[in-house]
Amino acid sequence: MENVKLSPEDLAGMIDHTLLKPDALPEDFEKLCRESMEYHFKMVAINGAQAVRCSQLLKGSGVHVGVAVGFPLGQTTVESKVFETVDALKNGADEIDYVINITELKSGNLPYLENEMRQIVSVCREKGAIVKVIFENCFLTDDEKKAMCGIACRVKPDFIKTSTGFGSGGATVEDVRLMKAAVGNEVKIKAAGGIRDVGTALALINAGARRIGTSSGVKIVNGYKALLNK
Repeated sequence: MENVKLSPEDLAGMIDHTLLKPDALPEDFEKLCRESMEYHFKMVAINGAQAVRCSQLLKGSGVHVGVAVGFPLGQTTVESKVFETVDALKNGADEIDYVINITELKSGNLPYLENEMRQIVSVCREKGAIVKVIFENCFLTDDEKKAMCGIACRVKPDFIKTSTGFGSGGATVEDVRLMKAAVGNEVKIKAAGGIRDVGTALALINAGARRIGTSSGVKIVNGYKALLNK
């Protein structure tokens, strides 16, 4: 896919405005939510402990509250991830981004990954929440990425996602193209990790991404406006 035509509002509506730092302060989340409402970002991406705070700050704004589950390593049990998901939704989240169990994928245990995905997707479907599956592509072979795409095509989460932003690498155009080729229009793609400027964001969107996870959303949208005004 190439040269997707976007207005600044379209671009902002594809951005998940992200604050996952462990040392973030309450005023940082207030700023995150304020910016999200001002720019009309799609979602704030936060850790679960901030779900109540952000859902209250964003009430009635139309900005979604997205909680990271099994984050950032994915190395908790399926039961733990399901509990985290239920807890996040109870506390005001309406989107869930969960990290797969990479050890089980590396071991070739695809039934484990499918069961994990089915359980978390099921909980989200019951509550009408959007669910995204984080692959953490920097640790995966292309065959492993394709295997996860195959599972996603069967289970049908809303999105598959490139990265947590906490691994050894982030989103790449090559990975987005690979994922898009594997899933077609069955599942949407979120690119995240290392997206700090408008050029990178647009390249990933043109490759097939339909959400962008970034802590640089304000910079990206302002950069896009400047680009259009040249």
